[in-house]
Amino acid sequence: MLTLPDYPWDAMAPYLEQAAAHPDGAVNLSIGTPVDPTPAVIREALASAADAPGYPTTHGRRELREAVVSWFARRRGVEGLDPEAVLPTIGSKELVAWLPTLLGLGEGDVVLRPKVAYPTYDIGAQIAGATPLAVEDPAEVDEETLSRVKLIWLNSPSNPTGAVTGVESMAAVVRLARRLGAVVASDECYAELPWMVDDVPSVLDPRVSAGDHAGLLAVYSASKQSNLAGYRAAFVAGCPELIAGLVNTRKHAGMIMPAPVQEALRVALSDDAHVDAQREVYRRRRERLLPALQAAGLQVQHSDAGLYLWCTDGASDSWTLVEQMAARGIVVGPGVFYGEHGDGFIRVALTASDERIAAASARLR
Repeated sequence: MLTLPDYPWDAMAPYLEQAAAHPDGAVNLSIGTPVDPTPAVIREALASAADAPGYPTTHGRRELREAVVSWFARRRGVEGLDPEAVLPTIGSKELVAWLPTLLGLGEGDVVLRPKVAYPTYDIGAQIAGATPLAVEDPAEVDEETLSRVKLIWLNSPSNPTGAVTGVESMAAVVRLARRLGAVVASDECYAELPWMVDDVPSVLDPRVSAGDHAGLLAVYSASKQSNLAGYRAAFVAGCPELIAGLVNTRKHAGMIMPAPVQEALRVALSDDAHVDAQREVYRRRRERLLPALQAAGLQVQHSDAGLYLWCTDGASDSWTLVEQMAARGIVVGPGVFYGEHGDGFIRVALTASDERIAAASARLR
């Protein structure tokens, strides 16, 4: 039986209980699950496709893949993507967790990920029997280890820090990976939520890829931009050969996005208005919460994009900060969940109602 670490969020139970004892109830800013309504245009699309007696295709309907291609050109600066090089996935987390296995990685292979990063990058490597390695810059890894690197994860905007990786840094990783024969997978799920930057490049951007998508995969989810976490609606796109292999393996494994969700995702990616409106909702919440955190003595670092504020007081460990926030009735994520280099930080989500964000801000002040 495969043995994995305990699910980290289970350790939050005492702090959830502590925060719930606040006279005005808990404000949960930990997980980052969307709370606003799924836009009506998407719900209507789901309902319209509900009569789906037959099996959907693993590769996804052509209309959905063409919508992804159009979205990349319109929103991400990536022109000319082949619809054949697009694959819908059942949320992005399952793709992150299973990608090393689906790529055939195993014992002796190395998966690189950022030093402070979404923990599923490590879990995916462990499921495959590969070795995860946290690095700030892949170019700093010794040559012997580099020779075993088969997959490099990028994450921009970062979960949890909100940092955005620039074109030159991403392009340097792509060049290194091509020298090694490694795959670059770029988790870009927060790309539609920039705050302090004008440019959030994709790994498929020609400035990064040099116009060649070989060995490159961009991973995206509509959960954040469209309040679709409950739909499990995401996709991966890029290298035609890699996508073809993923499609074939997923056919064997029965990893198929339900047909009604495919239609809902197609409509979500074709409608920019609801994305722009939701971004402004998060912008207002961010503008209210950030100064309140600073007033409470916390420094907000990075946090240039995405749904989180990455905070520290410069002295305490993560669990001390979590307890201090819980005492105010506020639940936050421990930075140490994102690797040892995240200790001393907390991740504070913008995903709560306006009323709860106002309550948290008042408590912090």
